[in-house]
Amino acid sequence: MSAPISRFPIPESIHDLPDDLRDAMLAVQEKAGFVPNVFLMLAHRPAEFRAFFAYHDALMERESDTLTKAEKEMIVVATSARNRCLYCVVAHGALVRIYSKDPLLADQVAINHRTAPISERHRVMLDFALYCGLEVGELTDEWEARLKTAGFTHDDIWDIGAITAFFGLSNRLVTLTGTPPNEEFYLMGRVPKEK
Repeated sequence: MSAPISRFPIPESIHDLPDDLRDAMLAVQEKAGFVPNVFLMLAHRPAEFRAFFAYHDALMERESDTLTKAEKEMIVVATSARNRCLYCVVAHGALVRIYSKDPLLADQVAINHRTAPISERHRVMLDFALYCGLEVGELTDEWEARLKTAGFTHDDIWDIGAITAFFGLSNRLVTLTGTPPNEEFYLMGRVPKEK
């Protein structure tokens, strides 16, 4: 028996939802092959669904100065692991594996990025993300110099902090609602896709 998707009501059918929510879910289902549980959980409040995914896409889909999609997802995995958010570690770990083409990286970053076989650039990026997510998060002269020495621009620094902050919200909502990751996420990027 599968776990419930949320402790709050979810739609009985995506066809009962406003057109824009339904279209968003069908689009992701067509691309991924399933509807991520977070979409169904957030459909409980359509205005918040729209705001959440608008900001998600503004952060995660925009072209950054130097941050790659894999690096953005590494930020999500490292900070979500410290927030004990299984959903985001599993779902975004799948994206780290896919974008980096490294089936081990997400697990290594989730457990301890300081011992993971990553570059110094990535170590500084994740150190700063955890500082933003778990400590004060103030951009001091020292942090700015350290990040710029690692090759990050001012816009990149904003992105690192904003992604951390946004997924802190996401982590807490998923934990509040008890939303589990879809089983499909666990294998994505670990085993070759069938042709």
